[in-house]
Amino acid sequence: MTLYLLRRLFLLGFVLLGLSVLAFSLAYLFPGDVLENFTGITAISVEQTAALRAEYRLDSGYLQQYIAYLSRIFSGNWGVSFASRQPLLQEVQMLLPATLELAAYALLVSFFVGIPMGIVAAIKPEGFISRIISGIAIAGYSLPIFWWALLLIMLFSLGLGWLPTAGRIGVLYEIPHQTGFMLLDIMLTDSQHKAEAMLDAGRHLLLPTVVLATFPTTVMVRFTRDSMLDVWEQSYIKTARAKGLNRGQVLYRHGLRNALLPVIRQIGLQFSTLITLAMITEVIFSWPGLGRWLIDSIYQRNYPAIQAGLLVISTLVITVNMLTEILHTLFNPLARKR
Repeated sequence: MTLYLLRRLFLLGFVLLGLSVLAFSLAYLFPGDVLENFTGITAISVEQTAALRAEYRLDSGYLQQYIAYLSRIFSGNWGVSFASRQPLLQEVQMLLPATLELAAYALLVSFFVGIPMGIVAAIKPEGFISRIISGIAIAGYSLPIFWWALLLIMLFSLGLGWLPTAGRIGVLYEIPHQTGFMLLDIMLTDSQHKAEAMLDAGRHLLLPTVVLATFPTTVMVRFTRDSMLDVWEQSYIKTARAKGLNRGQVLYRHGLRNALLPVIRQIGLQFSTLITLAMITEVIFSWPGLGRWLIDSIYQRNYPAIQAGLLVISTLVITVNMLTEILHTLFNPLARKR
């Protein structure tokens, strides 16, 4: 196990190193002055330009510039946004929790809804319930996320008036920013209207979570069903059936644990999908997260922000995928030899 972990950590370090090289190269690939793309600072004097060029090692070779770039990343000097003139690291710290909160709840929904539906569909794969579940999964998989989001807004927000259309919480509630996770910040606040604020935040969170969870939930349903049916053909399952157990008992007692092992890997894969879909979801619901900020930066040609956003999101996705691989290996020792 130790050797496997060392291999995984070496691979993680290698991938992150390549990612940092790509992020560093963007300053040269983007149009405009390289110094402005690195720093986000414009309209400065000749003396300031000379000082910044020396600090960023722009008069040295690419290797020295790259080492200086890594030093700035680890020290927190990520540059300044073209749009807000605020430090990029500060903006990322403010916005990232909102995206993680939305993605986490959507992943939980896909996990606790998709897996049971997949198991039910596998008990009688040719039955009526299984066909209904498979039909719902195919329909959800095929839905364009922007069309699905607008449909839910028209129905539950504009039509019935049950849920808000945008934002994380109503303007009547002033919740201090402590962790960045809205529900946690509400629990930590001393407001007298904590219960009302929690309910309002939950109502704001419901539609974006449902929209974002739709695609990974359908993937979980289909993947769990196929995994369960594959386990059903194994020899130890046939032995259990020969003992007189019915299909539901066999799958629950003997097949469930082995069938869910491949599903653990899907958590990491679906997280990367969630982060991608979260960008669209945040724009539609005006959710103040990192995905919406990154898309706005692309429209604004905010090159330092694009560089920082790419680095943060890619690092997050790679790290989560690596952690799920290790978690899968802990439950499945045979995977360590692959």
